Amino acid sequence: MTVSLFDQFMSPTLLGLPLIALAITLPWIMYPAPTTRWLNSRFLALQGWFINRFTQQLLLPLSLGGHKWAALLTSLMIFLITMNMLGLLPYTFTPTTQLSLNLGLATPLWLATVIIGMRNQPTHALGHLLPEGTPGPLIPVLIVIETISLFIRPLALGVRLTANLTAGHLLIQLISTAAFVLLSSMPAVALLTSAVLVLLTLLEVAVAMIQAYVFVLLLTLYLQENV
Repeated sequence: MTVSLFDQFMSPTLLGLPLIALAITLPWIMYPAPTTRWLNSRFLALQGWFINRFTQQLLLPLSLGGHKWAALLTSLMIFLITMNMLGLLPYTFTPTTQLSLNLGLATPLWLATVIIGMRNQPTHALGHLLPEGTPGPLIPVLIVIETISLFIRPLALGVRLTANLTAGHLLIQLISTAAFVLLSSMPAVALLTSAVLVLLTLLEVAVAMIQAYVFVLLLTLYLQENV
């Protein structure tokens, strides 16, 4: 039973080839490209409105130097939301439940913000390692603690996204299994369990969008510290 619960997080294969590359590529295929017509379709208009609103909200805490990251961060947000939402469909695979993928997204972007800070304002970037007014005997200890907290940021980003999505998928599978088992013996309880399952699915839809937003928002805050 324990093994079957976590089988859903294994990358599916076809003829011995992992299909995670297809699952990662699929979100980009689903979105239509802008046309040269004067008037776009309703879907394109809604897509453009959402991207513009999100970009404005995302760039609000950033200075002008960080606005160069707008296209990258917005694309990452749409990419994560699409993968998280597609993973809620039956018989699908969610790539963002893999810690390796999330760390692969978080580590280079976090490292880029650190390098930008070291290149543009090294004194200010190194100043985060030692709070102002620190007593002399505590300086070595605080430098070590702040350095560890700096290097643990990409791990926290990846683990947060992985843990929230994995926990939600496990809860959905456990409750749906319970509803199926109780259907023959206790129909009333099974009906109640199914209602809980519907509510949990709606909650997971919100979690899928919120976690993608939090992932990009934290990257924005890291960028703001170094721009």
